[in-house]
Amino acid sequence: MDLTVSYLGLQLRSPLVVGAAAPLTEDIDNIKRMEDAGAAAVVLHSVFEEQLTQEQFELQHHLEYGTHSFAEALTYFPEPEIFHTGPEEYLNQIRQAKEMVNIPIIASLNGSTLGGWTDYARQIEQAGADALELNIYYVPTDFDLTASQVESNYLEILRSVKSAVTIPVAIKLSPYFSNMANMAKQLTEAGADGLVLFNRFYQPDINIEALEVEPNVLLSTPQAMRLPMRWIAILYGRLNVDLAATSGIHKPQDVLKMLMAGANVTLLVSVLLRHGIEHIQVIEEGMRQWMEEYEYESVRQMQGSMSQINCPDESAFERAQYMKAIQSYQPGKILAYYKNR
Repeated sequence: MDLTVSYLGLQLRSPLVVGAAAPLTEDIDNIKRMEDAGAAAVVLHSVFEEQLTQEQFELQHHLEYGTHSFAEALTYFPEPEIFHTGPEEYLNQIRQAKEMVNIPIIASLNGSTLGGWTDYARQIEQAGADALELNIYYVPTDFDLTASQVESNYLEILRSVKSAVTIPVAIKLSPYFSNMANMAKQLTEAGADGLVLFNRFYQPDINIEALEVEPNVLLSTPQAMRLPMRWIAILYGRLNVDLAATSGIHKPQDVLKMLMAGANVTLLVSVLLRHGIEHIQVIEEGMRQWMEEYEYESVRQMQGSMSQINCPDESAFERAQYMKAIQSYQPGKILAYYKNR
């Protein structure tokens, strides 16, 4: 049985890729455990734009400290950007992971502006990363910022990074665009090698006793997979770009559904935080059992088979299906469904 897939030009043993699962990927020994459990590739935890900026500010402070006393002393040093190397620990982790395992290592940059991404992306490539995921975690709150300006920000980041590296670059998106299909098209035309759908924003909570706003991290549930599955099904076959599914993938059936929608790979995060790294084996074995029962010889046979472009009823992924869903609602049936999940 052939589970091999291609993603970002990388040939992978299966579609089971570990997503940017901090804190799991922060431990270098865990990456070896992931390979042993069957992970086809690992996306490292993200290094944040704020880390790059803070490190640059600290370096500039130390270089210029005391130079106000002697104006000419400023000329002794090049511009601080020349010295900027970014968090060295992250680069070392890439090097160590590449020495320890044989599966691809995909680095991750998390931010919302161009910042220091370009220079650091070069260093990530030099450290040996096989590919780079740009995790643009961006919640626009400026009332004067237009939709086109938000889109331009994404495109500028992508083009700048692509011009700096030769390794494949995927971009992780939120679903909150006026026209997601057009945004995906623009990013593909700007050079994205892959689209990761979707970024799941962590929403703050309010502590009503302490009167404080608190961070609130909730792991995904299987219901979260519906949104990325829908858009992967819509985009498959219409854009020349690889598609990675993330959010809500917990069971073998979830992986199979994403493949049928058109995903190249599925990113596992919450399920591993809940059940441990070795659960990768459980998911793979469940996939194999299902494929054997339904006489699939490879995952390529099913990839995109239920995408919009191949679906007998293309409206199933669009507005026309809304009325059918509402009309088919049966409270007792819905309750039984959730009890069986």
